[in-house]
Amino acid sequence: MTTSSQPITTTDLVLLDVDAGPDKEAVIGRLTGSLAAAGRTQDPNGLQTAAMAREAQSATGLPGGIAIPHCRSPYVDVPTIGFARLDPAVDFGAPDGPADLVFLIAAPESGGTEHMKLLSSLARALVRPEFVASLREAGTAEDVVTLVDGVVNPAPAAATPAPATEPTPAAPAKKTIAAITACPTGIAHTYMAADALKLAAQRADVNLVVETQGSSGSTPLSADAIAAADAVIFATDIGVRDRGRFAGKPVITSGVKRAINEPDAMISEAVAAADNPNAARVEGAAADQVAATEGSSDVGWGTRTRQILLTGVSYMIPFVAAGGLLIALGFLLAGYEVGNNPDGSSTSFGNLIATTNSLTNLPEPLRELPSWLAPVNPLMTYLGAVLFSLGGLAFGFLVPALAGYIAFAIADRPGLAPGFTAGAVAGFVGAGFIGGIVGGVIAGFAALWISRFDVPQWFRGLMPVVIIPLFASLIVGLAMFLLLGRPLAWVNTGLTNWLNGLTGTSAVLLGVILGLMMCFDLGGPVNKAAYAFATAGLAAATTGSYQVMAAVMAAGMVPPLAMALASTVRPALFTEPERENGRAAWLLGASFISEGAIPFAAADPLRVIPSMMAGGAVTGAMIMAFGVTLRAPHGGIFVFFAIGHLLWFLLALVAGTVVAAVAVIAAKQFIGTKSESVAVATA
Repeated sequence: MTTSSQPITTTDLVLLDVDAGPDKEAVIGRLTGSLAAAGRTQDPNGLQTAAMAREAQSATGLPGGIAIPHCRSPYVDVPTIGFARLDPAVDFGAPDGPADLVFLIAAPESGGTEHMKLLSSLARALVRPEFVASLREAGTAEDVVTLVDGVVNPAPAAATPAPATEPTPAAPAKKTIAAITACPTGIAHTYMAADALKLAAQRADVNLVVETQGSSGSTPLSADAIAAADAVIFATDIGVRDRGRFAGKPVITSGVKRAINEPDAMISEAVAAADNPNAARVEGAAADQVAATEGSSDVGWGTRTRQILLTGVSYMIPFVAAGGLLIALGFLLAGYEVGNNPDGSSTSFGNLIATTNSLTNLPEPLRELPSWLAPVNPLMTYLGAVLFSLGGLAFGFLVPALAGYIAFAIADRPGLAPGFTAGAVAGFVGAGFIGGIVGGVIAGFAALWISRFDVPQWFRGLMPVVIIPLFASLIVGLAMFLLLGRPLAWVNTGLTNWLNGLTGTSAVLLGVILGLMMCFDLGGPVNKAAYAFATAGLAAATTGSYQVMAAVMAAGMVPPLAMALASTVRPALFTEPERENGRAAWLLGASFISEGAIPFAAADPLRVIPSMMAGGAVTGAMIMAFGVTLRAPHGGIFVFFAIGHLLWFLLALVAGTVVAAVAVIAAKQFIGTKSESVAVATA
């Protein structure tokens, strides 16, 4: 077992002038083998799989014959660097040919900021030609360790001052560029891109300030530094945090690897954009407004649309969870009659408590309490009614929050008021969550359109706080009331009636589809789409919508429970970290946290995900076939009191869990991967 006191690399982790195999998978396998021999990992196969999964996201080959495969993984306990100088070189996807210098950077999954800083130091050194030349000339493993240790643990006396975060005073003609770099893992490419741009800026005699949004933390550029910038470079593979700080600045956008491969070209383009009045700019009406979509962005409209919708869903879910669980607790304490008026009609959430003059006026709970609890029965009933009302009030924000944050994703803060207004109108006219989606999109683009108006400087301060919300709300309000409200209400009513009318084969087919969606990406966009469909339907309070909610939650519980069962029944098929994750997955699955299966799916997606989908489809179909209902949006088995036909719910859950567990065990037993075959042959 490793300890935090161990150095980041040792001579045991250095391979010089070796033939490690014909491809990068073989090279990574050789390096993970050296980590295992040095006691740095107990599962080299798992570490190799994690590194190859990172390779699948984007190639790690760099210009100059360098490759830096890297990953964060539960299979290492401390940051570790393995090095191989290859003969012959191996292709890692670099634009200029194969790599002969390969660093495997393995970081703990829970690695702290200081660990990430050590790893990023090496990545930054690799853009310095003299460091790379020293690696090629190193005669012994000790020489390599000394070189690496010199950059990740520099002696205090030899340490150079940290790069300034503010631009230094410049001559009038000297340009100042601000840059943001960010990659998905935030370990290497983020910092290599930053340093490559800095070196290119020095060669071009340009001032450059960089904000690295990586795993070792980020110090945001100050307002003065941003104001002094003549242009902006966004070299990122993910979204830029707080990009609205740069509103109005000329912008050059690209993926992070282009900044590593072509830093001089990007600096040159940024300088040219600073002098070009027609250059693409970070959009926004004022400096405090976050930019929306840009024509120069590399993100396609398909991805952009998904991001917009998922932003709305993400902000909506807390309202759903809080409101739905409060309603369910109200049912638990006061019975389902708490939601009905004396004449049997459904009561409104707002007037339940207001029309109650005493505890005895509240409806009796459906269940009988023991006689010794009789004195507290009225109090429990009253508390149930209070919780029911609180939940209803929270639930009332569901559609406005959905619409508001869809608009926010398009136009940022100026889109919030029009978006919430659109959601409120959708609820008023009966258009439901469909109306919320449409209204949010209209509100967002209306706000974005108005933000692009060319107005005098003195008027810009009023735009994001007065003008944009006012006129965008007016546009979306008129559109919803006069044109779209009735058609969208008809669609929403038709969908509700369709759900209520589902019987037999059609209901079972819907259950299968929902089960497949819930298990496909375990908390990703497809999973969230199915969950949003179910929770939005709860507002309709119909039998069909309750059945959909039951199918979605039960199917979403299957993956973690199935992996917990499989790792318990056949532990030899799983690594020790996976077995530990399996023990935790029992509780995660019981609580309806599908993400509990992600560690298994990430390590072995081709065998785990199809198995989970099979189990989810079985559970979803059985839930719909047996007419199981659920009135709470979350909680798993802990909201059993809100489940109709509880025994059938449990039976469907057990059946799907068993099917998925058997499928994944069979897949792991009889369907081997290439890396496993190599490991068996080596053994």
